[in-house]
Amino acid sequence: MSLRKRTSTAVVLLVIIFACIQYSSDLVYFIVIQALVLASLWEFYNLASRKKHAPQRILGFSVALIIAFSFYFEAFPLEVALFVALLICGVYYVLAINKLEKLMSFPPSVALTFFGAFIVSFPLNHFIYLRQEHGPNWIYFLLAVIFVGDTGSYIIGKPFGRHKLAPLASPHKTWEGSVAGVVFACLAGILARQIFLPEVLLWKAAVFAFIVHVAAQFSDPLESLFKRAVGVKDSSNILPGHGGFFDRIDSMILAAPFYYYMLKYIGMY
Repeated sequence: MSLRKRTSTAVVLLVIIFACIQYSSDLVYFIVIQALVLASLWEFYNLASRKKHAPQRILGFSVALIIAFSFYFEAFPLEVALFVALLICGVYYVLAINKLEKLMSFPPSVALTFFGAFIVSFPLNHFIYLRQEHGPNWIYFLLAVIFVGDTGSYIIGKPFGRHKLAPLASPHKTWEGSVAGVVFACLAGILARQIFLPEVLLWKAAVFAFIVHVAAQFSDPLESLFKRAVGVKDSSNILPGHGGFFDRIDSMILAAPFYYYMLKYIGMY
C-alpha cells in the first residue's frame, strides 16, 4: 500500500474525528463511538470465526452496548451493566447449548463473545468520560501522543530497528522503534500542551505522554496476538493502508482507560 493512500486515509479519518469530538452533540458522539465499537467487534469476531470458535455476534453486540450504556447513563453504573451482560450470556448459553455436539464449542464461544465485547467496548467508551469530564482538548492531547508516537516508532523502527520487541505478537516491532516512539510521544505531548493545555505544567505533560505511550506499546501487541493466532496481518482491509477498525483502535485498548484514570486519580495540574 502506497504512502500516499495511507496518508489520504489518515487525513480523512482525522477530519472526521475532529469534527465529531469538537462539534457533535453528546448523543451523536455516543452513537459514533458505538458505531466504531461495533465495527471493531465485528472484525474481532471475524478473526475468531477463522478458528471455528463461533462467537455469538448478536449477543456480543448486545453486551457491548450494555457496557456502553453505563458510560452514557449515570443511573446505570458499570457494575450493574456487567452483571446484566453476564446474566444475559448465562441465560442464552444455558438455553442454546441443548445438544451434545454444541457442548464442545461452549467454552471458546462464551469466552470470546463476552471478552471480545468487553475488550472493545470498555476502553473506547472512556472517550465519553474524557469529553464529559475534561473536554475535547484533553482528548486531542491523548490522540497526539498516540498518533505521533506510533508514527515515530514506524519511521525509525522500520529502517533502523534490529532488536525485536515482541517477536511472536508483532514481528516488525523493535526496541529501537519503541524508544523512538516514546521520544516522539513526549515531544508530541509537549507540543499538544502548548496548543491545547497551556495551563498544564510542562514536565507533567511530558511525563503523562511518556507513561501513556508505554501503555499504548503494550496495547498494540495485545491486539496483534489475536491476528497472529489466526494467521492474518490485518483485521480487515476496509481502511486503505490502515487495515481495519480493530487495527486502528489497538493502541487505545490499554492507553485510553489508563489515561483517563491517571487524570482522575493523579491529575495534570
